Amino acid sequence: MQLKVPASMNADETVLLRTVEVAATDKANPSSATEPDGSAPCRSRHRRRAPRPSLLSRIPAAGPGLTRLVTRVGSQAHRLRPRYPHADRTGWRRWAPSRRQWLGAALAFTGLTVVLLGSAYAATDIPENLNSYATQQDNVYFWSDGTPMARTGWVRRQDMPLKDIPEDVRDAVLAAENASFYSDPGISFSGLTRALWRTLGQGETQGGSTITQQYVKNVYLNQDRSVGRKFTEAMLALKLDNEMSKDDILEGYLNTSWFGRGTYGIQRAAQAYYGKDVGELDAGEAAFLACLLKGAGLYDPALSEANHARAVERWSWILDRMVDTGALSKSERARYKEFPEPLKRTPGYDTGKQSDYLVELAAQYAKKAAHLSDREFDLGGYQIYTTFDRKQETALTDAVDKARKKARKDDPAKAKSLHFGAASVATDGRILALHGGPDHREQGYNESNATTVPAGSAFLPFVYAAALENGVHKTREGPATEVTPQTLYDGDDGIAVTTPEGPYWDRAGKKVTSHNDGRKSYGRISLSRALALSVNTPFMQLGMDTGLDTVRETAQRAGLLSSSFGPQVPAMSLGSATPSAIRMASGYATFAAAGKHVEPYSVARITRNGSEVALTKPASRRAVKASVAEAVQSALTDAFRTAHPQAAATATVAGKAGTTQNDTAAWYVGTADSVSTAVVAYRIDLAKSLEPLPLKGIAGSPDDSVPYRIFSGAHGIG
Repeated sequence: MQLKVPASMNADETVLLRTVEVAATDKANPSSATEPDGSAPCRSRHRRRAPRPSLLSRIPAAGPGLTRLVTRVGSQAHRLRPRYPHADRTGWRRWAPSRRQWLGAALAFTGLTVVLLGSAYAATDIPENLNSYATQQDNVYFWSDGTPMARTGWVRRQDMPLKDIPEDVRDAVLAAENASFYSDPGISFSGLTRALWRTLGQGETQGGSTITQQYVKNVYLNQDRSVGRKFTEAMLALKLDNEMSKDDILEGYLNTSWFGRGTYGIQRAAQAYYGKDVGELDAGEAAFLACLLKGAGLYDPALSEANHARAVERWSWILDRMVDTGALSKSERARYKEFPEPLKRTPGYDTGKQSDYLVELAAQYAKKAAHLSDREFDLGGYQIYTTFDRKQETALTDAVDKARKKARKDDPAKAKSLHFGAASVATDGRILALHGGPDHREQGYNESNATTVPAGSAFLPFVYAAALENGVHKTREGPATEVTPQTLYDGDDGIAVTTPEGPYWDRAGKKVTSHNDGRKSYGRISLSRALALSVNTPFMQLGMDTGLDTVRETAQRAGLLSSSFGPQVPAMSLGSATPSAIRMASGYATFAAAGKHVEPYSVARITRNGSEVALTKPASRRAVKASVAEAVQSALTDAFRTAHPQAAATATVAGKAGTTQNDTAAWYVGTADSVSTAVVAYRIDLAKSLEPLPLKGIAGSPDDSVPYRIFSGAHGIG
């Protein structure tokens, strides 16, 4: 290539050479741009990209303050960018992150964790439905003297308000389980860390839960021990701690925790291990129960000697811990030197026998009187204070058992089908005792409440009361004629029953006649004497003269149920109705109460977890005039004295026997010391039929009946 120098240039002048880039030449004349070998040039190797605009330049209308901030952050951000390998380091350190990088990662992890935990907390809701075992309780039944009688339910648990749990009991539990309960946020971070470490490191979970966490597990979660369940437990505990008071959480915890021996809650534990209510525990006993929260299988002394040693050691530690927390002084601690040995066995209840009949009757009444549904009642937690008197129940049961044993000895064949029903009712309506059968596990239905056999001549006092109260009608349209105890009626056997129009004919076209026991005739006899001697024929006619509807209404006002009555025919006056023993006792109690009747009831009071439950109690009402009741009671007193002159010398009793014309039932109903007792004996072979069978002497004779023996035994009458 030759350089052409201008002619005007001097020799000593400097020449400036300007080179033109190929790219520019190519743009001017693309066809002339070729490689030496004649091929097309490779422009990409020499082409330079224009610089990208900065982030700041792409932000429209960025102010000077924002510009400086972005510039400063951008100048520092490059330091966090990994530069591998590091030129100023040697060995493996050339590849290790810097301190700033470690710090940035830690801050990012912490921020992310906080965000995730916050989101989880916000998304956590307290469940509305508790675990079934957290709400399920048993119902406890008490005798009239307040002592426990029986319990029902799948779970042995009774809630107790925190105010009824002594401070020593609370302090013992706090010292053993969570001394910082009232100051912690509901979870233990150190405990959670230990649990997570054990789970991840050794494949098993470990505790470390606060009382709040344990309560959450009891009432909201299952017993699965997994990391997921532990995390849910912690979230719920935090939320619960913010929404519930500490006292409410502690109360719930004490009422839902497992204490062994089939018990849930501190109240049930106190009864199972010491036979007393939680309010009666001292600090030493409370410290032992607190041991059980660690695991009843490891600390119940009744299970093994090793358990006993562990229990004593932990019991002592808890008491010392109570001193450390300030719950006990050293002098108070010194009083508990001897380990308070718990009961070897949990106090049991006499279930399956007579108590189950009592419980069955009380439960039915409790639901009706307290307006509780079956579902509400079955959730439990109720304390049912019954009217049953332990002594009278024992006396009545012993009397029936004695009669049953004698029957089995005298006539084993008939005794197999022999049944006894009995009940004692006070004049104020309280059911004091009953006999429902030989054993509730063998015979489920309650004989004392069964409407199986007719009342027979035990029904006569109701006919007598109706006549004295309302008078009799000898004509259809005429006024009622007054009746007194001295009014005479025909007492002969086999007389025809008449109406104002003439004899009473049955559907078969036969005259209806009445008969006395033994077909004995008495001639003209006063009504009071007829009742004392249990003469049937005057009362069959008296019922017709008074009006069968009037007789029925009087009997119902006195206590019998309308469902026990059949057709209104002349035989109704001789006891064709089939009342239960409870209702017969209640009816006779009306006469002893001067004509006032109170519906029989078996529950005096109901509470639920210490709170009173509204109960509808039966009110006293006038059934018959006081003068009428006095006349009936006087006749019944004469009946007792006539039949049992020896016993009458030492007791004030009013009552009479009852028999049926077809010999299917034997009754004795009477009142002693304001308590009316009805006893019935009958035979039914349940394997064949529900029809009553003839007694054939198995229930004794009218002069010495088995029902009377039971009555006299229950009342202690010689």
